[in-house]
Amino acid sequence: QVHLVESGGGLVQAGGSLRLSCAVSGRTFSTIAMAWFRQAPGKEREFVAAIDWSGSNTYYPGSVKGRFTISRDNAKNTLILQMNSLKAEDTAVYYCAGGSVGLGSNIYEYDFWGQGTQVTVSS
Repeated sequence: QVHLVESGGGLVQAGGSLRLSCAVSGRTFSTIAMAWFRQAPGKEREFVAAIDWSGSNTYYPGSVKGRFTISRDNAKNTLILQMNSLKAEDTAVYYCAGGSVGLGSNIYEYDFWGQGTQVTVSS
């Protein structure tokens, strides 16, 4: 069983930055495709970023492209989401997810999920 634990959320002013981490255990990290999703109150879970097994390829939706960067450290079993130029609409619970489909943007493509970390951006 794969275990994912997010950290790094918090309260930040609009225009600021946050760095989220996801610690992964239970399986060889370099064999797992990873992604970040987010869910705001009353809304569906939304794709934020994906990265392939090697870390060489990434994928973002237009809403975060150019502001967010996903990366991974396979030696440390850690997934990172660097978020810059944050906006009020980025406020949500952020989840890391793991699966076997590289660069997937659909929640059904991921088998493993963390518990989430709250990100609140004040305007």
